[in-house]
Amino acid sequence: MDKLFIIMPAYNEEENIHNVIAQWHPVAERISPDSRLVVIDDGSRDRTLTIARNLKKTYPRLIVLTKENQGHGPAVLYGYRYAVSKGADYVFQTDSDGQTLPSEFPIFWKNRRKCGLLIGSRVKRMDGLSRIFVTWVLQMVLLIIFRIPIRDANTPYRLMQCSELKKVLTKVPENFFLSNVLITVIYTKQNRGVHYYPITFLERQNGSNSINLKKILLIGSRAFFQFWRLRNTF
Repeated sequence: MDKLFIIMPAYNEEENIHNVIAQWHPVAERISPDSRLVVIDDGSRDRTLTIARNLKKTYPRLIVLTKENQGHGPAVLYGYRYAVSKGADYVFQTDSDGQTLPSEFPIFWKNRRKCGLLIGSRVKRMDGLSRIFVTWVLQMVLLIIFRIPIRDANTPYRLMQCSELKKVLTKVPENFFLSNVLITVIYTKQNRGVHYYPITFLERQNGSNSINLKKILLIGSRAFFQFWRLRNTF
């Protein structure tokens, strides 16, 4: 049976982490006995790590890892490399803020062998116009730098075959800031097979987003120069 690792980075999500684990743990249970839900605590300053660890008795497929705070991109890379090292067949990544739906996962799993990367395209977005604008700007940046149209490069709803992911990860610089975006670029540029399925993207369940306008601008400028340096690499 295929082994699925669900990778879920978490930073200061004490108000959401219990509910999100409860929502996604059954997905791992249904896939196979060796499948796991892996929460990566990215140096949270609240009770996220404590709450997640306390839930391990209730949810036997739950694995909780922790690392120093470096941001979402390095956290998902940490999770991907962990999954590959543990012999996962497939890796699925989603976030811990409750904005995605487990009920939309089955179509991804059903089509898992069709291509290397299946991405959720956020056609039903409830996270605000500012976030939609950021996605549009990212599309333009990738088109200018890499000369490829990518619909939704940073969606935190993606299923990957580990046989392909393992190769792609060798081309991603360690602790790259927007790692999901770069992974999407590599899959697309190298024709490794990318397919999009429409998903719903909700408002945050609880708590406040750690990313504000100032951080978005800082992330954007940093990402632009990181991407520019890699423009002729793939």
